[in-house]
Amino acid sequence: MNTTQKTTPPRLRYHPRAYDFLFAALRRSQQNLGRTRGKESGDEHCHISGPELLEGIRGLALEQFGLLARTVFHCWSIHTTEDFGRMVFDRIERGEMSKTDSDQLSDFSDVFDFQEALDQQYQIDVSHAFS
Repeated sequence: MNTTQKTTPPRLRYHPRAYDFLFAALRRSQQNLGRTRGKESGDEHCHISGPELLEGIRGLALEQFGLLARTVFHCWSIHTTEDFGRMVFDRIERGEMSKTDSDQLSDFSDVFDFQEALDQQYQIDVSHAFS
């Protein structure tokens, strides 16, 4: 009898779409900060800090999900900014992202409160409604 054992990939801590969103926010943040990879630029030129990435995450979440951003994050098991840090360091361990010697998980700790940054500071653009 020949049996082949199937190995299951390790379970992700967060929803797979959360990781897709993280990479989209990273690319957008790099573009907004003028740190995209070009022929002459290396990884160091493309690097963004934890707080810079979190600001990009906040902006993209508000743009894509509006007042549902916190609800979407909750469905993805993301409750604090540190959860995004854990996601980043999970991707670093897998070789999908890189870090500098000074980067650490604490860079993502308590950067902002989701309720304040995603709900209370949300502004609806009504400029087109009255033109």
